[in-house]
Amino acid sequence: MPAEISVRGSGPVACVLALLLQQAGRPVVLNHRRSEARAPLRPIALSHASRLILERVGVWQTLAPTPIETIHVSQQGGFGRTQLCAADAGVPALGYVLDYGVLLESLFNQVSARAIRVEPETGESLLVVHAEGFASHSKEKNHPQEALVALVTTRPAAAGTAWERFTPQGPLALLPLGGRYCALWSLPPERARALCAAPAADFLQALTDAFGRRAGEFVAVGERVLAPLALRVRPSRVSERQAYIGNAAQTLHPVAGQGLNLGLRDAWDLAQVLRYAPDPGDARVLQRFAAMRRLDAMASVRVTSFLAWAFLGANPLTGLMRGFALTALDICLPARRFFARRMIYGTSALP
Repeated sequence: MPAEISVRGSGPVACVLALLLQQAGRPVVLNHRRSEARAPLRPIALSHASRLILERVGVWQTLAPTPIETIHVSQQGGFGRTQLCAADAGVPALGYVLDYGVLLESLFNQVSARAIRVEPETGESLLVVHAEGFASHSKEKNHPQEALVALVTTRPAAAGTAWERFTPQGPLALLPLGGRYCALWSLPPERARALCAAPAADFLQALTDAFGRRAGEFVAVGERVLAPLALRVRPSRVSERQAYIGNAAQTLHPVAGQGLNLGLRDAWDLAQVLRYAPDPGDARVLQRFAAMRRLDAMASVRVTSFLAWAFLGANPLTGLMRGFALTALDICLPARRFFARRMIYGTSALP
């Protein structure tokens, strides 16, 4: 018997959409080819809004993420800093950090427990939802950087603060995870590859030179991996009886950790639109979904692109302007609250 809706993908966004549709009573099949290979280190930061979505599908209680209570933002070689706190946004935590593979395993377990059909190929259906991570016909803009991801031990141990430091070569984030930090460092490709292969002592010294000692002393480094960076945006997130969500619709720079959170909001809104639709593939239904997601996606693309590019370079004048902007944000509570809630909830935080 063909399903009403086929969801193509093997990641969290595809699994969450399948679970939401199943809860709504819509016949759904998840199309994916799951790899048995060990996933590389991939820390992810989930917003409070993503937590609410994962609670709704019954997965959150199976996870043990590290909460982010404070985010400290600064720039290397210049004045100005901003500190965002959970209390500013009225939430128990600004975000939560865990490994991508842990989240994915919990979601697959829930898919299995709910007896959702899983098939390797897409069969006949009224609607095909693409959540496979990359779509054709995307506009692509490559960043002049690669992401170096590393698991770092500090003295004292990491607690509930995440650090975002903008350096002339690219943003450097430290995310707390189980008493250690996951460092996400955007660097020119040659520099990223050299540090990925460097002896531990050389890597730790370079990290100290770029970040300083605000987070403590860097004493050990574990797994290190590289990831290419690119901005990809599909001109339209719908076509005839097809919809595109998550990275199939847009792939963002990891600065500010918005990519997966935006994808989960895609899945949530699509599930709400399809809940009572007589024909889930009807063009009017899909256009309503596209209109609903347009502002959130556009704003997230522009904010992350601005942050990725605006803090590059060592020009003294632009560094001074960045310092004033960070200081102004820090002393203006309404602006700080709005920015924090925008990063958590997307455009639903807009008045």
